[in-house]
Amino acid sequence: MTISLRASKLVHSKIPSFKHFFIALFVILLVSIIIAFVVQSWSFNNDGSKTYQKLQLKNVLNLPEVKLVDDSPSSRPHNSKCTYWDCFNIYRCGRTGHDRIAIYVYPLKKYVDSKGVPIVEVMSKEYYMILQSIIESKYYTANPQEACLFVPSIDTLNQERIQANLTSRALESLKYWRDGENHLFFNMISGTAPDFSTVLEINTGDAIIAAAGFNTHTYRVGFDISIPIFSPIASLAEITFINNLRPWFVISSQINIDSYFLDELQDMQLHNSGLLIVDACQVHNYSKRCEYGSHQQFLYPQILQKGTFCLVFRGERMSQLVLLEALAANCIPVVVMDEVVMPFGNVIDWKRAAVFIMEDYLNTLLDVLKKISEERIEIMRKQVKFLYDKYFSSLKHIVETTFDIVQDRVYPNWGRTYDDWNLRPDELIKSPLFLPITAPRSQGFTAAILTYDRVESLFILIEKLSKVPSLSKVVVIWNNQKKSPPPMPSFPQISKPIKVIRTKANKLSNRFFPYEEIETEAILTIDDDIVMLTADELEFGYEVWREFPDRIVGFPSRTHVWDNVTLSWKYESEWTNEISMVLTGAAFHHKYWSYLYTTTMPADVRDWVDEHMNCEDIAMNFLVANVTNKPPIKVAPRKKFKCPQCVNNEMLSADMGHMVERSQCVDRFTKAFGRMPLKSVEFRADPVLYKDAFPEKLKRFNDIGSL
Repeated sequence: MTISLRASKLVHSKIPSFKHFFIALFVILLVSIIIAFVVQSWSFNNDGSKTYQKLQLKNVLNLPEVKLVDDSPSSRPHNSKCTYWDCFNIYRCGRTGHDRIAIYVYPLKKYVDSKGVPIVEVMSKEYYMILQSIIESKYYTANPQEACLFVPSIDTLNQERIQANLTSRALESLKYWRDGENHLFFNMISGTAPDFSTVLEINTGDAIIAAAGFNTHTYRVGFDISIPIFSPIASLAEITFINNLRPWFVISSQINIDSYFLDELQDMQLHNSGLLIVDACQVHNYSKRCEYGSHQQFLYPQILQKGTFCLVFRGERMSQLVLLEALAANCIPVVVMDEVVMPFGNVIDWKRAAVFIMEDYLNTLLDVLKKISEERIEIMRKQVKFLYDKYFSSLKHIVETTFDIVQDRVYPNWGRTYDDWNLRPDELIKSPLFLPITAPRSQGFTAAILTYDRVESLFILIEKLSKVPSLSKVVVIWNNQKKSPPPMPSFPQISKPIKVIRTKANKLSNRFFPYEEIETEAILTIDDDIVMLTADELEFGYEVWREFPDRIVGFPSRTHVWDNVTLSWKYESEWTNEISMVLTGAAFHHKYWSYLYTTTMPADVRDWVDEHMNCEDIAMNFLVANVTNKPPIKVAPRKKFKCPQCVNNEMLSADMGHMVERSQCVDRFTKAFGRMPLKSVEFRADPVLYKDAFPEKLKRFNDIGSL
């Protein structure tokens, strides 16, 4: 008993001591948090956490001067062994709260030596545009503390314009230099005579070099970025449309090419009239070229528009202006440079757009090029135009592509694929609808009926639709502003809800407005006079749409053809094996397409449809094909869609000018979309056993109409 009492007293005596311990621990933690907050706040304020100001590229001629003393330390030499894994600090990235790199540009300063001589006289226009492009890009940050990448404001584009030793000392003075870690330099002209190095000859340490002069020996794979040398006159050769009339098969326009190459070309020219060799007419006049021998004068780079292939040779430096000039002129580059690293070659597949000839095999040039088919040439020229427009048409595009490559390295989970970098829009087969392979049956579809005042056929249609098992709702789009729709009690009494929507203007585009009353993904757009379709046909059409929810799936089909007489596209309604359109007078489509039709359809297309009261179905087919690069799907064999209850002169399509207008629509929409997106296909979906002599109880869809 004594022992128990003593133990009880010990337990009670320990309670206050534990209580004091936890109170003390809480106080210590609280004080630590306050101290940490104060220290963080202090460091934040002392690092200029004041509001960071966006860099202003003004007064570049009157910059604050920084004098570098003769004994100031120089930055560490260029590290030729750098890789992304050991020279790039990934932990500096991701401080912005989103998966995007942040790029900081140092404030503009004028660095001079002890005698007041600047490292570069005046910033070049090209480097000014590069800095401006960075500052205006989505990657820019004015806060160096959240920066993933740093770009010096020292113009290093042309090594011949800078003092290498002084520049190396200036780099060491940069506040966040750290031996060049996570810094990036732009350079287009590297090396000086007589060696002409293929890499920028300043002490860049561990910095990334985005340069135009790399060869395979100096390029650090997966770390450096190969860019083109920018030609300020390339834009003079730009084309709007691909022109197939090119009188010259091969053009050599590069100035002062090696005598070996010139001798080979002149020898080939003796036996081939399709080879044009031109050089500078006079010194310091880059915009003119004269033909060897005849001295005939040509405007440059416009002459490149007349050639199918344009030669790009190695010169004193690896990078050559003619590459960008040829791309702008839509002339297929023929690259005669061993060990070359093509611009953005780590992501761009140049074999899709250029021909590569080894220098020692230049004599095989014409044999190689003549074996390329016309079809292949056409595809390559499309790729040339795509690459130039997307990546090389301006310094802004070059800068953005450079940082897109870095972005993909830092965040590979969001990185672009080979297809994203290289496939033209007309090659991509992507569905914007993130749907299961087969849409769920449970939702059913909404029937959207566009009507004006044909009440009798409207009511017949609603009664027929009510027999389709998957019908969810009927939405009547009343397009008559002069007359009220019938009262709801007069509508057919069916088991599915009916909603009448009165439009504000009589427009055919009202058919595709994404009304909030449409709650299903599937929409059946159907004209009020299409009363001949059976419940089995409509149900089967919906089942097919469920398997192809990104397509237009329907019944009346048409096609487009090229008219060699008028040199234009033509609408064709004759019965053919091929189809490229399914008319939305009776077709299923996803509600997403209604949203795109309303929000992203080219304005002149939608305006044409509403003004002429025609072609809204063609416009929808263009829209879907332009996004998916897929053809529509025709279901069931029925081709005749006449309304037995309608008087012919009531029908819109009865107008004799209707077909002429529809051909005009096809041709006009092609120009509006910039291409012909419609895809022809020989395909039709039919129910299993619909033609076979089996008992009806074995077939799911018995009532399928004939031709």
